[in-house]
Amino acid sequence: MKLMPVKMMNRCFCILIISLFAVACTSNDVYFQYKSVATKGWSKDSIYSFDIPISDTTVLYNVYVNIRNRGEYQYQNLWLFLSKTTPDKTQSKDSIECYLADQRGKWLGSGIGSIMEMPVLYQQNVRFKTKGTYHYKIVHGMRDSILIGINDIGMRVEKTGRN
Repeated sequence: MKLMPVKMMNRCFCILIISLFAVACTSNDVYFQYKSVATKGWSKDSIYSFDIPISDTTVLYNVYVNIRNRGEYQYQNLWLFLSKTTPDKTQSKDSIECYLADQRGKWLGSGIGSIMEMPVLYQQNVRFKTKGTYHYKIVHGMRDSILIGINDIGMRVEKTGRN
């Protein structure tokens, strides 16, 4: 019986490790997108829209609003107004308060350099009743007419793995 050369074993081992890593890193994301905020700031009149396709109505989902902010954002929190239109044209509105910094001013979330990323759980274990595209619109609800320091606004929808 011939033994496999060391180079061949190393190559097989590397392929196996990469394959396992790729399988382990698969996410349950159904939708994940960011929209860039204008460099001059987020105007109170600016609406960020997200069209989220839902094809499976049998599972539960988590819905996140993701915020990327820079160090010059001057508040601890961010109020957002969300509106949702379902495929059957039912509309609903909601507001959420997103904390971007703690009481001492230390940024929450993660980031490198001057940009911090903060995922905010908006809805947990929600079931979408109808297949189709759900339209979300987000505007800020802060008192400033132009918000400085918000870099991007995004949405992410993931399957929870539970029915």
